[in-house]
Amino acid sequence: MPGPLSELPAELIAGYAEVAASTLGHLGRTGYLPELKPVVANTRLLGRVVTARIPLPHGALLREALIASRPGDVLVIEAVGDPHCACWGELRTLAALIKGLAGVVVNGAITDVQALRQLGLPVFHRGISAVTTQGGETLGELNVELQLGETRVCPGDLALGDDDGLFVLSPARAAALLPGALAKEAADQARRAQLLQRLTERG
Repeated sequence: MPGPLSELPAELIAGYAEVAASTLGHLGRTGYLPELKPVVANTRLLGRVVTARIPLPHGALLREALIASRPGDVLVIEAVGDPHCACWGELRTLAALIKGLAGVVVNGAITDVQALRQLGLPVFHRGISAVTTQGGETLGELNVELQLGETRVCPGDLALGDDDGLFVLSPARAAALLPGALAKEAADQARRAQLLQRLTERG
């Protein structure tokens, strides 16, 4: 059985509200998940991580994962097995929107891409497939540590993603990086204003 979820301070999540993924990338690569891409353009994902590991083609555990999640959470799914078997699509996205999730990360394939783009929930994925999971037994694990490439993902981590990419940070690393990230955002904003002013004057 999974242990209790760690509490990611709400003020820490709020501190990252205006921080871009590229700002985190300026500060380092730790927590970067380069293989995962957003399905929705102009996307923004930010929230506390909950995790699920499922053995494909069995996806029934994702219903339990949605029930266990809280509004504002980011569900991170490790899909083990067939890389061409999609575990996430339109109906689960609708359920996630009803639950109030901040987004979903699938280390595997998704389906129903047109519907997902229309629904607008931030979803990061590794691939797209028309082959999908089956019903049956509720197999897998909830709120356990995942290893996605070089990144360890734990329940209670902070997930931040946009069109440029996705990071998952431990609470300690998120807290340590926040001052530098905010300083970088402020410096970029000031420089942006200067350059835009020069561009206006040139025109």
